[in-house]
Formats: sequence, C-alpha cells, structure tokens
Amino acid sequence: MSGPGVAGAQEVREEDAFDVPAVEAWLQDRVDGVPGRIVEVQQFSGGASNLTYLLRLDSGRDLILRRPPAGTKAKGAHDMGREHRIQAALAPVFPYVATMVGYCDNPSVIGSEFYVMDRVPGHIPRRELGIDLPTERVRELCTNVLDLLVALHSVDPAGAGLASLGKGEGYVARQVGGWSARFRKSKTWNVPSWKRTMAWLDENQPADRRTCLIHNDFRFDNVVLDADDPTKPVALLDWEMATLGDPLMDLGAVMSYWVQADDDRMYQVFRMQPTDLPGMLTRTEAVDYYCARTGIELTGKEWAFYEAFGLFRLAVILQQIYYRYHHKQTTNPRFKKFWLASWVLHRRARAIIRKAGG
Repeated sequence: MSGPGVAGAQEVREEDAFDVPAVEAWLQDRVDGVPGRIVEVQQFSGGASNLTYLLRLDSGRDLILRRPPAGTKAKGAHDMGREHRIQAALAPVFPYVATMVGYCDNPSVIGSEFYVMDRVPGHIPRRELGIDLPTERVRELCTNVLDLLVALHSVDPAGAGLASLGKGEGYVARQVGGWSARFRKSKTWNVPSWKRTMAWLDENQPADRRTCLIHNDFRFDNVVLDADDPTKPVALLDWEMATLGDPLMDLGAVMSYWVQADDDRMYQVFRMQPTDLPGMLTRTEAVDYYCARTGIELTGKEWAFYEAFGLFRLAVILQQIYYRYHHKQTTNPRFKKFWLASWVLHRRARAIIRKAGG
C-alpha cells in the first residue's frame, strides 16, 4: 500500500538505513494515537546534515523521522531532543511548526536518538521553484517568506517556554569565535585558509542589536507552501540550529543562500533555492524589506559584517559536511564537490569586506 508520491522522497541509502520494525514497535509501545503499521520508508535527499525519512503507515498517515548522520559530530550538534523540544514549545504561539509525535533518547532502538513528527502536506521549493507562478505572484511568495522570518523574530521566547534556549548577551562574539574554531577543526588541504576574513570579523564585530528566537537555517527549502496557494507558507522545518540570538545574524545567514539572477556563473552553480526567478527580491531589496518591517536602521557598512559572516558561516557548514566525505565517514556523492563552495564563498566575502574598507 502506498499513497501519492512525496517530492524529494527516494529510496533509502544503504548507509542510512535503520531498523524499521524497531521504530514501528517503539511507536506502538511509546506513542499514543499512532494507528497502523509502517508499510513504506523513503529518505529525503535535500538535507545535508540530519537525516530525514518519510514513514508511510497503512492507515494513510504520513510521519517524518529525523535522526543524526553517522560519523564524527561536532560537540552539541545534531541534538534531536532539543530540536523536538523547540518545536513542541513553539506550537501554541507560532503556528508554522509540524505536530510532534514523539522523541526517542534510547540509542539501542536504531543506533541513535531520533524524533518523529507529522508530515505537513504542501509544496517545498528546492533549487527550482517547482511550480509555475507569474512574476507578481513570485514577488508575493518572496515577501510572504520574509514576513515569516519577521514573525519568527517577533515570538516571545519566555512566553513559549524557551527563555533558557540561549546563553545571553554576547551572541555575536560567541558566533565569531565558535565558527572560526569549527572551521580550523574541519579544514582540509584544498580550501582557502579564511585567515584574513576571520581576523576582520573578529576585529569588526558589532554588539548584539537585541535577542530573539532565530532559526539559523532559514531557507526556501525549509519552508512548506500551501498546496492551494503556493505563495503562503504553512510550516517552517529543520530547527536543528535554532537558538536565541541577534536577528541580524539570522538575516545574514538567510542572505548567504540568496543567489540572485545577476550573480556570476560560479556563484550560480551553488544556488540551492529559486531566488533568481523574475519577481524575487534582490539581496539588497530583501534586507531593506526586512528592516522596514522590523524598524531596524542599518547602514551598508554595518550590513557588511552580517553578510560576510553569513557567507563564512555557510562555508564552515559545508566544510564540516565535506570533512565527513573527505575522511570517508559518508559516501554520499552530493558532498564530493563541497570544497569548491569554500572558494566561491571566500571570494564573495573578501569582496564585501574590501568594499566596506577592510
């Protein structure tokens, strides 16, 4: 028995397979309200960090299972319990999270912790939008997604029971130091040193603007769009890196993925979302839109830090993934050329820093 296909779901890679009967038994024994047996398991290919699977039940219900990848993990990364707790806490105050089904902290079930949630039906944009929309509707989609980011940054962490999620003041400084340390630990011989960029970021870091709930991986392919009106977001996925921090650091992370139509050919190669479509805001327009909606005043020179840091952070994320491939902790061919992205992102970050007088 199998329902209609789910975009992005494919056969499970052999190295990422898990004990399906063990998960089924766990669901039946530990979680209330999960009728039916698992009749099909597929894996989503889009993610490059935590592993995400589709569980189809004979009752017609679709569930999503999230678990960490195999191989060496950065300390504190891939915390399934934390990701589950954030979404469960947000549900009453932020209606864009999936319904949590259960969390398993016993690694004997499948070899790692994991959590299960309901699948949110809808359309997820990937590198290409995947649906036909006229230019004015694409712009509406773009601003609606940015409004989702604004709404997230407006959530009261204390009201959601998430006041202890962050570490208080000094978020920007912790990020600069932390991501620099992660890069040094995961560096391979074939990527730039980033030394000058790390030094500039350290010397030019601003004080925290304010503290709010931030997603830290806000992209179009982590947004589920309404099936009937694909300009409207209905869910935000992948809360692995969410925390309390500076909203402009979150915006910088968003813009690091924002490849626009007039970017050069090398930058276009690494485009992961459809931000190049006619109707999409440019990076400058998107930042201006966000600032207008939030009342933040930001000069071009001030923005240079957040934009350059966002590019550096993305380079480190990709490098950590490539490090696993380089050391044969994964054989996923998608990761083979991730080292090239470090050069492309480095060149762009250096250009931004030079323009800012650095």
